[in-house]
Amino acid sequence: MLDIKYIREFPDHVRERLLLKGENTAIVELLEMDVKRRALIDETDQLKARRNAISRDIAQLAKSGQDASSLKEESRSIGDRIVSGDEELRVIETRLKDILARLPNLPHESVPVGQSAADNVVCRESGESARFDFTPRDHLLLAESLKILDFPGGTKITGSGFPIYRGPGATFERALINFMLDTHRSHGKYSEISTPFVVNRASLFGTGQLPKFEEDLYHCEVDDLFLIPTAEVPITNYHRDELLAESDLPIYYCGYSACFRREAGSYGKETRGFLRVHQFDKVELVKFVLPESSYEELELLVNDAASILEAFNLRYRVVSLCTGDLSFGAAKCYDLEVWAPVEQKWLEVSSCSNFEAFQARRANIRFRRKDSGKPEFVHTLNGSGLATSRLLVALLESNQNDDGTVTVPPPLRKYTGFSLITPDGVQ
Repeated sequence: MLDIKYIREFPDHVRERLLLKGENTAIVELLEMDVKRRALIDETDQLKARRNAISRDIAQLAKSGQDASSLKEESRSIGDRIVSGDEELRVIETRLKDILARLPNLPHESVPVGQSAADNVVCRESGESARFDFTPRDHLLLAESLKILDFPGGTKITGSGFPIYRGPGATFERALINFMLDTHRSHGKYSEISTPFVVNRASLFGTGQLPKFEEDLYHCEVDDLFLIPTAEVPITNYHRDELLAESDLPIYYCGYSACFRREAGSYGKETRGFLRVHQFDKVELVKFVLPESSYEELELLVNDAASILEAFNLRYRVVSLCTGDLSFGAAKCYDLEVWAPVEQKWLEVSSCSNFEAFQARRANIRFRRKDSGKPEFVHTLNGSGLATSRLLVALLESNQNDDGTVTVPPPLRKYTGFSLITPDGVQ
C-alpha cells in the first residue's frame, strides 16, 4: 500500500509513476477524497469545540438561574451536524481505504519504461541449449512414453490444469523440491519454513492479492479461507503486525508449497501440458530487509534462484520487467526464464521482486533502529526458487536420449535413487 502522506506531498510524481503501470484515474479521486476528509475533520473538530464551549456556558447559566434554552437548542443542532459529519467521514474513509488498497506500487526509477512484455529488457543470458543428433520429443510425448505424468487422469479427478505425477515422475518432482530446499539452506542464510496452504483474508490483503484479485483465487466460502497462490503469502504474513529489532534483519526464509491459481498462465494462451496449470509446486524465497539494502538484496535473490538453473547446466536468461509488465505490488522485478529446446521457447520459472515497503505497510511489519525510537516499515522481497512444473519441462526435454529415455541430472540422483528413467521403469 502506498503512503497517503507521500501521495499528498508529491501528487504529480505519484501520478506519473502510476501512469507507467497503467493506472491513471483512481489517484484523482483519491486526492479529492483526501481533501474532503481533512476539511470534514477540521469542521467536525470545530463543531465539537463549539459544543464543549456551549456546555460550559449552559452550566454557568444554570448556576445563576438564567434561561439557557437557546444554547441547548444550538447544542442539539451541533450534535446532529456532528453525527452527520461522523457518518460522512466514515463513508469517505472507507472509500479512501478501498482506493489505496487497489492502487499498485510505484515502479522504481531503474525499471525500464514500457507497456507490455515486449518491452522487457534481457539483462543477461547464461548456459547453452541441449543439442541433439536425433529428433527430440517434447515433454508431453516423453511423459506419455515414460508413464510419468497423467494429465487426463487429473482432469477426470478434478478438472483441466491439475496434473498427476506417476511413479518415477512423482519421485523426480519430489527430488526437485528437496534439492532446491537443501540448496537454499546451504547458502547459510535461508531458514526453512513450512506454512499452511490456506490463508485468511488479512494475509492476502497483506501481500496484495486482496481485494483486487479475489476472482483469481480459490475460495473456501464456509470458512472464508483461500488456497494460496504462492507460499509468498503465508511466509510474508508470518511477521504480520510485528515490530522487529534492527538486529533481527535481514531475515531469509525458504519454503515449499503447492500453489493454486484459477487463472494461472493468463499472461499467454498456451495450454499444453505444464505450460498452463492451476496447481503446481514451488519453492519460495522470502526476505525481510532494511530499506537501504533492499536493491542489493534483490540482486542476491536473483543469483540464489539462478543457482538452481546453473546446477542443472540449463540455458537461462534474466529479464528486467518493464513498468507496464510489473505485478501489482512490485517496485522492481526480474524474471528468470529457462529455455525449453523442443518447445523452442523461454519459460518463466521465477519472478524475483522487491516490494519495498508496499507489503509491509499493508501487513504492518515494522522494525525499530537501535538509535531511533520511531518504527519504520521493513522492505520485503520474494522470488521462486524455483517453480517445478516448467523447470521439469526444460529438464525432460534437455536430458532426453535417442532411445526415449531421460537421464536424471547428477544433482538429483541422491534424491531419486536412480539415474535413468525408461519406459519400463528406472535404472
